[in-house]
Amino acid sequence: MRKVVVVAVREYQAAVRTKAFIISMALMPVFLGGSIVFQMAVKDKIDTADKRIAVVDRTNRLFEPFLEAAGKYNVEGVFDPRDPSKQIKPRYLLESVEPGDRSVDELTLSLSDRVRDGDLFAFVLIGAGVVGGTGNDGDTSIAYHSNSPTRNDLRRWAQTSINQTIQRMKLDAAGIDHEIVREATKRVEFANLGLVSRGESGVVKKAEKTNQLAAMFVPMGIMMMMFMVIMIGVPPLMQSVLEEKTQRVAEVLLSSIPPFQLMWGKLLGMVAVTLTVVTIYFAGAAYAIHRAGFGSFFPGHVIGWFVVYQVLAVLMFGSLAIAVGAAVSDLKESQSLMTPLMLMVCLPMFVWVPIVRDPGSTFAVTMSLIPTLTPMLMTMRMAVPPGVEIWQPILGVVLVMLTTALCVFAAGRVFRVGILMQGKGANLAELMRWVLRG
Repeated sequence: MRKVVVVAVREYQAAVRTKAFIISMALMPVFLGGSIVFQMAVKDKIDTADKRIAVVDRTNRLFEPFLEAAGKYNVEGVFDPRDPSKQIKPRYLLESVEPGDRSVDELTLSLSDRVRDGDLFAFVLIGAGVVGGTGNDGDTSIAYHSNSPTRNDLRRWAQTSINQTIQRMKLDAAGIDHEIVREATKRVEFANLGLVSRGESGVVKKAEKTNQLAAMFVPMGIMMMMFMVIMIGVPPLMQSVLEEKTQRVAEVLLSSIPPFQLMWGKLLGMVAVTLTVVTIYFAGAAYAIHRAGFGSFFPGHVIGWFVVYQVLAVLMFGSLAIAVGAAVSDLKESQSLMTPLMLMVCLPMFVWVPIVRDPGSTFAVTMSLIPTLTPMLMTMRMAVPPGVEIWQPILGVVLVMLTTALCVFAAGRVFRVGILMQGKGANLAELMRWVLRG
């Protein structure tokens, strides 16, 4: 056991004393915080150039109200409410186009060419029958054409403005006061609150407002932290073993320590490195969140489970990475074996959205009990209110421990055989034979 500790301490010191480790630890928060600051700095850096829209109104009744709505928007909607002199949105300039005798295809082609030339930003075709009440409604569609599919703000504004005008016209034709209808159909906002509880003193505590973004992104942050820790710990283990094997350092090490103890020392050293990373980042995150006044969003109840699952995940995936490093003879060969391993690590990224939206569903429970997915998905589910039943994380720990023991056992057999082999790397069939026969 003493030799295992010596190897673990050596691996730990070799990792944390490097300039690369210190720089990466310092730069990660800078990059994350810098990205947030950058997004806040450029949120108002949008295109405020005037947008010209051509309108083909076959009803001959909607263009004027549409033009009035644009004029009102250009006065009230394009400036910052906190700084009326600062324009933050583009103005909408409408242009009426008479269809004449041109066919629909010729008309839309002509207007499309103007959009391509930059003379127009978009154009709207209003069918003759959208207002109704003529006895022969004809075309009842409205078509919006643009060469900028990602700019939805203008389309949404045009859709709302034209539909409100059509609604008023239809109500007037029916002799109904549209103001009464507007008041009767006015939406009542729902307050998004948590549950009421009774405090220790017996006083009923009022429900607090629920922050939907925090409820969504805090669990995601927990999962990303686990992913980052695994990625910090797993690939370097494979590279370290492969380097020692190719440089024949392993032959010297194995003259004084058994292969299985050497492998355990490397695993425990990397576990200590990842625990150092987690401690620093969680301490920094807790301090920053509490200073910002969002302490209630810090998932303190998950930290203990996170550490347990993190240790097991690093042991499970790290042992497989060590086996890969021992089984191959160069870095190129290792990529083909590391790719399936990295896919297993990344798989939770593909299913986290439906799980965080409904953490109690059968799908979420099933996926979080698959041992290779459990560390990330179970801790993420635990961070989503109201959490999970206690038997689920306990069962998850048991399943991951059994899987980790199996992976360490298999990796130990591969490591013992492959660490001293030179030349051509082992294929999958040989690896299975080493695992089964030793």
